[in-house]
Amino acid sequence: MTKVLTDSRSIRIKGRSFLAVVLSPEQPLDQWLERLDDLAARSAGFFLSRPVVLDVAELKLDKAGLKSLLAELVSRNVAIMGIEGARPSMIEPGMPPALKGGKAASDIEVEPVSLATTVEVSEEPAKAPVTEIRSVVQSLMISEPVRSGQSVIFPEGDVTIVGSVASGAEVIAGGSIHIYGALRGRAMAGSLGNASARIFCKKLEAELLAIDGVYKVAEDIDPKLRGQAVQLWLENDTIKADKLN
Repeated sequence: MTKVLTDSRSIRIKGRSFLAVVLSPEQPLDQWLERLDDLAARSAGFFLSRPVVLDVAELKLDKAGLKSLLAELVSRNVAIMGIEGARPSMIEPGMPPALKGGKAASDIEVEPVSLATTVEVSEEPAKAPVTEIRSVVQSLMISEPVRSGQSVIFPEGDVTIVGSVASGAEVIAGGSIHIYGALRGRAMAGSLGNASARIFCKKLEAELLAIDGVYKVAEDIDPKLRGQAVQLWLENDTIKADKLN
């Protein structure tokens, strides 16, 4: 006998987007992995509990090469949530799922949130699409210090912190970062590919600095600049720094 399912109970399925770090390996892979190890060693916990998308679009990898690369990343505790740019035939059961159609975070709705949360979070039910027009916020002001363990992530534009950024805290902005206090944690400006972004701080004591994906860790900072009011910018894929008057 055929059973007709008339139960009114259903499973609710939603669409949701989250901000993730995208890793785009380069050939030769062994040298790229060495640079990844260097970043992880000099900025402890950088990949800890951080969702990562692996973009292999620019690599000429076969299935075995992709599996080998994933194994290298897993051994480094890099949590890959999805793979972008791989042929469907390369994805086997047990691998992270294939992703496509990824959008820059600026294309995703942004809701105002408090500290220690990711700014870029959107949610919509899997029903008929609804068109909604919202004004785009170009700057975020935080009027209190950013404590250790907190993250301020604002891909829409500039971030201004009226206070200090503690060791173990991080500020990530699509535009420039302005810190009217000591920068002891991590500051990453131009996170969506803005090479003209800058970092300004009243007192430089940073664990890590990055502009448009180019990074500099504490050991790379000129000792003469530590404790000083500084601005940093990107020039020919190199982070430059100078004291503020």
